[in-house]
Amino acid sequence: MAAVDDTPAGTPVIGGRGDALGVRNLSKTFPGTRALSSVSLEVRRGEIHGLVGGNGSGKSTLIKVLTGIHAGDPGGEVELAGQSMSADRVTPEIARASGVRVVHQDLGVFLDLSVAENLSLGSQYETQFGARIRWGTVRKRAASLIKQFDIDAAPGDPVRSLRQSSRTLVAIARACQDVQGSDDGVLILDEPTASLPAHEVSLLLGKLRGYASWGRAILYVSHRLDEVLELTDRATVLRDGRVAGTFITQSLNESKLVELIVGPRLAEVLPTPPSVMSGEPRLTVRRLSVGPVRDLSMTVARGEIVGIAGLLGSGRSSILRGIFGVDRPSAGTVMLDGEDARFKSVTDAMRAGVAYVPENRTEDAAFFDEPVYVNIGAASTSSYYKRFRIRYRIMRHRGAELIEQFGIKASGPDALMSTLSGGNQQKVVLARWVSRQPRLLLLDEPSQGVDVGARAEIWRIVKEVTATGTSVVVVSSDFEELARVVDRAVVLRRGIVAAELTGTDLTADALTRLAYFDYEDDDDACR
Repeated sequence: MAAVDDTPAGTPVIGGRGDALGVRNLSKTFPGTRALSSVSLEVRRGEIHGLVGGNGSGKSTLIKVLTGIHAGDPGGEVELAGQSMSADRVTPEIARASGVRVVHQDLGVFLDLSVAENLSLGSQYETQFGARIRWGTVRKRAASLIKQFDIDAAPGDPVRSLRQSSRTLVAIARACQDVQGSDDGVLILDEPTASLPAHEVSLLLGKLRGYASWGRAILYVSHRLDEVLELTDRATVLRDGRVAGTFITQSLNESKLVELIVGPRLAEVLPTPPSVMSGEPRLTVRRLSVGPVRDLSMTVARGEIVGIAGLLGSGRSSILRGIFGVDRPSAGTVMLDGEDARFKSVTDAMRAGVAYVPENRTEDAAFFDEPVYVNIGAASTSSYYKRFRIRYRIMRHRGAELIEQFGIKASGPDALMSTLSGGNQQKVVLARWVSRQPRLLLLDEPSQGVDVGARAEIWRIVKEVTATGTSVVVVSSDFEELARVVDRAVVLRRGIVAAELTGTDLTADALTRLAYFDYEDDDDACR
């Protein structure tokens, strides 16, 4: 395998010719933990540089130091725009003045405003006498940026009407509009494709290659290893806060990357599906209509994992929300162990032994300003309630037990949820529901945005749960993963069941073909 630099032990020389960003011996210590330890790397002008690693490996902390949100420990060095400084001296003002721009997974675009308005929010509106906005100038400037960044949109289009990939490009253009024509600085993209369907990922990656060809540097952070291999020129792997290595991407493959991140090969990371337990169906759905879903019928046996595959907008999440009582079905029947399960509320579903892990843990599942033990106990507060008060001491003790049982990496039960990595946050949410010993567990994108190692832990938990007889229905955009971990898969296309696959027919290729079958050459369907 070809190493990137001639310098020893993976210690790049910052300030080298053509470097847009340099880091040497960067460490970051928080009370009780060292998040980064002697990290060194450089990103060159015109380069797309991958940054990969497991949840908790230090990627987010590194980004926060580079942007001045966190101060690095004294002794480390950071070079931005040709100026070297101590890692504890970087501030948000210095980082921005040096051309550092970050586009997060949560794009921060305003869906009901136009493209031109969103772009102007990144700088300022042109005004005239009386503080009136010069809308003609705003639209002209937006048109120029749209052309530069090759965005499939017009200045007056509402951002809500754009493809997800185009929304991402709007966020990138907004962040970088004031550094055009300069080779200094670096664009940091943090999981930019996490919410994109496959056909839009390729569109975005193509645009990013064009952006790098202008001479701009991109630090590309992603858990999608296939994208890292396809897009980047070089990649740096972080593990437990240290650099595991920096490599020319062409010298890597997915198995080697996984080995660098967590150790085992990919095939060893994801478990084989559990054997289906016999008996009467746990869940029976007949002719269900909810959201875009029409006339859905399916069964789930006791101890079985059934996957739901489909593109965004196909109705995948609506099925789970309809079963759990979040959305009200307009037609059809739902039976749980032979009894009516058309729940009128989430409370009814929980009392019946149904658990639901939603897709968006940030908005719908996690309480970031609360301790881990409170997050774990959030769905079981009644069991801790006595004499008109919640017994937090008992909740905390139970939380500590579940932290150990579920392998959650946290400094303790009192650690704030916001201090955990994404994968560990997801395990907290799983622990919250699994600890209730549900009859039916509904999972919506349980491994989205988490690394390979956390993915393995999540599926280990799910496998253990099904061994006790719990049935699982899981929605996932990762068809390769879905094909490995489920017993059967239902494929949705525009709200209708297109197929049901099992056994040797259940492959990632088959799921992909069935999900995309009539979307090809249909621009409207891709929006």
